[in-house]
Amino acid sequence: MTVNFSCFFLLSVLVLSSRVNSEPVPDKQALLAFLSKTKHQNRIQWNSSTSACDWVGVECDANRSFVFSLRLPGVGLVGSIPSNTIGRLNQLRVLSLRANRLSGEIPEDFSDLTLLRNLYLQDNAFTGEFPISVTRLARLTRLDLSSNKFAGPIPFAVNNMSHLTGLFLQNNKFSGSLPSINADGLDEFNVSNNSLNGSIPGSLSKFPKSSFAGNPALCGGPLRPCNPFFPSPEPSPIPPETPGEKSKNLSVGAIIGIAVGSTIIALLLLLFLILCLFKRRSQPPKPVTPPTGSVPPAEAGTSGGTTERERNKLVFFEGGVYSFDLEDLLRASAEVLGRGTVGTSYKAVLEEGTMVVVKRLKDVAANERVFEIHMETLGKMKHENLVPLRAFYYSDDEKLLVLDFMEEGSLSALLHGSRVSGRTPPSWDSRRKIALTAARGLAHLHVTGKVVHSNIKSSNILLRPDHEACMSDFGLNPIFSNTASSSRFSGYRAPEVVETRN
Repeated sequence: MTVNFSCFFLLSVLVLSSRVNSEPVPDKQALLAFLSKTKHQNRIQWNSSTSACDWVGVECDANRSFVFSLRLPGVGLVGSIPSNTIGRLNQLRVLSLRANRLSGEIPEDFSDLTLLRNLYLQDNAFTGEFPISVTRLARLTRLDLSSNKFAGPIPFAVNNMSHLTGLFLQNNKFSGSLPSINADGLDEFNVSNNSLNGSIPGSLSKFPKSSFAGNPALCGGPLRPCNPFFPSPEPSPIPPETPGEKSKNLSVGAIIGIAVGSTIIALLLLLFLILCLFKRRSQPPKPVTPPTGSVPPAEAGTSGGTTERERNKLVFFEGGVYSFDLEDLLRASAEVLGRGTVGTSYKAVLEEGTMVVVKRLKDVAANERVFEIHMETLGKMKHENLVPLRAFYYSDDEKLLVLDFMEEGSLSALLHGSRVSGRTPPSWDSRRKIALTAARGLAHLHVTGKVVHSNIKSSNILLRPDHEACMSDFGLNPIFSNTASSSRFSGYRAPEVVETRN
């Protein structure tokens, strides 16, 4: 009996050990091949000595037996996608390569990704016709090829993707007529800003004008009605000239009069055009007035916000894997996490599944230059017990911070939320661990960065899955006015800090 139990115990340990250390070796080799053959800006740091399931942007199934998701948005990938790399990830469900500088045609072996559900390739420079390899992905639910350089017709084969709920082809060079697409399950559709012509099929007429805008030769559906085709009448034949009609030719004097009159009319028209041109040049150009009443980004819909690209950019710090713009955040589904003294925090879920926290600051007193310098300082604060600042945004109306989303929530929720939900309160060992790791984060701020937290409270202590603390909202005091800081920051501040500020 003892021998059997020992064998069972040893077998269990071996199984668990192999499961922890297991990884999808073929998928890992495919990913390393992709990285080695594709130029990038060193923002992807995959170590061959670690499991591919632990790499940034890679997600495996629960058994760590295959790569389930590959998300590499805005990581500086350049050039074409090498064949025999990503196409080997035959268990892939989600692929996001958006907002890079990828070009060329989509590899043929993309057709091997037969289990793919979501494909996001927007905001690149892909060329060629609509990728036939993609039309063979019958299980796709969302396909985004927008803002590329695809050309040619949209093939009828898109109907092979019968599970599509979202199809985005806007801002390309597609031409020809729209095929009749089965849109029963299609909730979102956009082919705006292409070179399409002809009438909109009845199956697509349920979508709004914005889905077809920017195609001047397109008609029907929500757009202008198509003009019925009337054949042009044939020109009447010219009767032959008879000898008697030759005598009806104009005299020489009449011809001279017509010529002189035509010349005078031409000179008058020329003089009129010169006067108009001179008058137009003499008038000063009218200044371009920016549009008023723009919607604040946190309250806008998908079409809100500024249209100037330079004012529509988030400033990212080195070492991060996130790269998206304000429009991506506006399109993201948002959930209010909390309203604090410095602003409101939102959980934003981008369309390919990435989750971040967007903190919308209020009543910031610092100007743009001071704000940027201070954010650069905070962005350099790297420690395992600090919530890293990934990006920031500054405009006259909005000041935003982008941080990692911590799924375990805050210490405040752990302590006080357990009373309501019936969860077991944290043990004394867990409390000690949280206090110790929070102190390590504060020590790093004080010693390395010379930064003061100024707002220590349980809601600003976030937790990792191992119950180690990560300090958030640190060092924000200097961007607010001195008079408002005492009332704004309700957390603990050391007396010497208060005296220094006053």
